[in-house]
This record gives sequence, structure tokens and C-alpha cells, in this order.
Amino acid sequence: MAAPKQVTVGPLVGAVVQGTNSTRFLVFNSKTAELLSHHQVELTQDFPKEGWVEQDPKEILQSVYECIERTCEKLAELNIDISNIKAIGVSNQRETTVVWDRLTGEPLYNAVVWLDLRTQSTVEALSKKIPGNNNFVKSKTGLPLSTYFSAVKLRWMLDNLRNVQKAVEEGRALFGTIDSWLIWSMTGGTNGGTHCTDVTNASRTMLFNIHSLEWDKELCDFFEIPMNILPNVWSSSEIYGLMKDGSLEGVPISGCLGDQSAALVGQMCFQEGQAKNTYGTGCFLLCNTGRKCVFSEHGLLTTVAYKLGKDKPVCYALEGSVAIAGAVIRWLRDNLQIISTSDEVENLAKQAGTSYGCYFVPAFSGLYAPYWEPSARGIICGLTQFTNKCHIAFAALEAVCFQTREILEAMNRDCGIPLSHLQVDGRMSTNKILMQLQADILHIPVVKSVMPETTALGAAMAAGSAEGVGVWSLEPENMSAIMMERFEPQIQATESEVRYSTWKKAVMKSMGWVTAQTHESADSAMLSSLPLGFFIVGSMVMLIGARYISDLSD
Repeated sequence: MAAPKQVTVGPLVGAVVQGTNSTRFLVFNSKTAELLSHHQVELTQDFPKEGWVEQDPKEILQSVYECIERTCEKLAELNIDISNIKAIGVSNQRETTVVWDRLTGEPLYNAVVWLDLRTQSTVEALSKKIPGNNNFVKSKTGLPLSTYFSAVKLRWMLDNLRNVQKAVEEGRALFGTIDSWLIWSMTGGTNGGTHCTDVTNASRTMLFNIHSLEWDKELCDFFEIPMNILPNVWSSSEIYGLMKDGSLEGVPISGCLGDQSAALVGQMCFQEGQAKNTYGTGCFLLCNTGRKCVFSEHGLLTTVAYKLGKDKPVCYALEGSVAIAGAVIRWLRDNLQIISTSDEVENLAKQAGTSYGCYFVPAFSGLYAPYWEPSARGIICGLTQFTNKCHIAFAALEAVCFQTREILEAMNRDCGIPLSHLQVDGRMSTNKILMQLQADILHIPVVKSVMPETTALGAAMAAGSAEGVGVWSLEPENMSAIMMERFEPQIQATESEVRYSTWKKAVMKSMGWVTAQTHESADSAMLSSLPLGFFIVGSMVMLIGARYISDLSD
């Protein structure tokens, strides 16, 4: 019997999506953006002490190799020739910090994950060194001093781990975020691996000048970080090196983006003023501000959006976060147990069709932008004898939408140009009730790609369009049309305003529940990183249910 005929497809591009809870490898047709196959591997997290979150860098690397091999096997089963894969892009959880030995290739400590809180005392000590009238850290990086970013995690390692100190002294240590660790290892490791990162990931370290696009000596001196351990900074789309092992040996790795930037590219938000919101455990809302840095006066981050080629211009973004999105659904499931799976919340909300005057403020560990009120606690108010679990489920979904509106209003004030629509992705965006509520509460259309893997798509687009690869065109007229689902507001603007103002009233009632004396340490932790305390607050909340944390880019 003749062997099955191989399917002819256009050039293919693979994308590694390395997230907090899992790793995936996905393969796309570069001409149609069609997802052909993928594989996912769940990851473990370690919690050595309260507030500490770590992962094994070797387990992360092995999960990437496993996903690549299994995806190649699946393609073979579909009679698709893997030699058609012309490039690989990498998207990664941001800020997570790794230090390894360049001679042995061994990590010198576990990866310290982005939501780890052990560096609070480091942040407090460093904040005293910043002149009150010259916050050069924020002006150069667009970031506040916070436990969230890589520099303070690296500083903690240098202060507390003798083997890291010794490796630095002996010139053996290399530092990087997850993208750097993966690319160095996959391009040869100890045998000539490329020690690099891209501008989007570098901009999350707090050591990178987002204006000059270089590591900044003043910042490195401030954090006392030796510059010789830092990776070389490249654009988000160029050939960093070739795969040295496995089924895809010899294929160039030519795209690299932090996960939220990858989602922005995957949503094709290439025009100034375009924005996307990724709904996962929390929400990440990014707005493309074009070639200019816009510094927020309303608690948002200024960050590098992408630089799609060595000679291409850099684009910037404003970023705002909602700490409690999918986390509130898990709270209904795990704490109240009114649902047994997260998917059930959509059915409950659909049955109710309204919150019936019930409002949910999920301030489980205080309020963040625009309030920065650590004394607040979560409340469900407006209850009557008629209220049931369906109304509470509806109110929980509305809470995600109200919080997103608060971030969007801050973004509109900073940008000066109100958004005409909001592009969305992420695991929660499959909830049609949530998406319709979001359109109603924002009173602008919400547009969702039918292809939900926008983070992977963005990494693939960056890799496929790189110079020397050239299988994916980013020119508007050449980009494949991706089917979109559009949710139009279905209520009057006046009703939207009434519901939003009532939510604001509920928010005010959530304040003042905890005194400073009762939770002095928690309050100081939150206040010390203003105006972006939500990163600490969000991390604390997420740690409560850390075993359930899903990739924010999903």
C-alpha cells in the first residue's frame, strides 16, 4: 500500500509560549494564520516560604523541547512535512528572573517568578536612595520601584546566594528573563548559545533605558548590578541563532516578545491608539502609543510595545492591569463553591440576565488604581431576599468589566484620545456573557478574534517576518484577514452610566474595613510601590490560589 501523500501547505512558523503555569508550542501557516497543531505541558511551582514563588528553569526548558517534539509528531500524523517550518518565535512570562553558569549551563538558583514578594524589604531600602525631586528610575524605565520587576529579584540573589556571588566574581554568571534562558539554551548553550533578550523583555527589568534602548549604567549602578552578566538587547524580530537539537535542528529562532507585547502584535494593534485587553487570572490592557513614550499620571506603566526588526522603529505602549479577573471566578468555585467548574459561571449569569441590583467589589486585599486604598476589602452589596447565586455570578462578571472600565478611563485620560473599540483575547474572552457585558459597560464595541491564540500568533508573526526568513508579511494589505466576533453595546449609555456610578458607590463602601494598625505590614507593602501597588496586591491575591493560576496570556 502506498504511503499517505504529504499535505502541501505554505511556509510554517512555530511559536513557543512559555507562561507561568504551562508551556505550549504552536505551528501556524504563515499565509493564512491558520493554527495547524499544538501541544501543551503543565508546569509546577514551588512555594518555599509565604510570598515566595519559584520555578525550575530546567523543567521549563525541558517542557519547551517536549512541546516541540510532540507537536512535530502531531504534524507528521497529519502528513504535514515539518521541514516546512521556517522559523520559531518565543513568547514568555515577563520579569521572571534566572541566573545560570555559562560554563556548565546549570541554573544557579530556581527562577524567581514575577509575582514573588520576597524583595519587599529590598524595594523599601532602595526607595530611600531615590531623590525626592528626581525619580530617575521611573523617568528612564517607565516603571515604579516594585517587587514585580527583575532588577530587585536579581539584587536579592546577589545579596543572599553565595554561589551566585561567586559565579559573578569568577565571570561565570549570566542573567536573563525566561526568553534569554530559553534562547541561549536552544541555540547551543555552553557551545556558543546566544545570550540575548529583546527590547520588550529588557524594558521589564528596570535596568533598561526605554529612550536610548540600552542597558543604563546609572540604573545598574543604583541596583549594583554588574553589566557584564546582562544579555545583549536585540529587536523583537531578527535571527538570534539556530536550533541546535531535536526535530527542528537548524531552524532559526527569529522572534522574541514578552507575552503581553506578543498579544498586542497578534491582535494587529499596529496603529497608535489601538488597544487590546487579555483576560486571564487578571487583565492586561495595553494601548499602542506609537513612537512616543506617554508617561501616565493615573497609575499606568510606560513600556516598550515592540520593535519588529533591527532597522525598524520602536513602538511604545501604556499598560494597565486588573489584578482580579479570572481569579474572582475561581473564588466562586473554590471558596463559595457555588460552581464546580469555571465554565459554569456563564450559564448561571445567563439564567439571571441581571445582577438584580447586586454589586460585587473583589477588593480581597485592598483597592488599586485609581484608589490605592489598602484598607478596602471585598464586599457583595445590594442583596435582597430575592438574590441568588445566579445574580452573584452575574455581579462577579460585571466586576471584571467595571474594573476594566476604570483602567480604560485612566488610559483615555493619559492618551487624550478615547478608544473607539476594545480588542480582546485570553481564556475568559470565550465567555460571551462577559464580552457583551464589557461592551455594555464601556459603551464601545468589543472585538474578539475567532482565533484565540493571539499571543502565539504575535510571536509567530515576529519570527516569520524577520529579515532572512521573510515568510510572513506584516504589510496591512498582505496580512490575512482574521475572523472577528464583534459585541456591540446593547443598552443605552444612560443605563451604562447608572450601573457604573452604582458600582463606584459600592467601591466607596468597601473602604476603611481594615485599620493601618491591624495590617501595618500589608499596608506598607502596598503603599511603598505606589502608584502601582496593584502588582503587589494582585500577587498577594493570586498567591492565595496559586495552584490555580492560569497563564495571563491565555
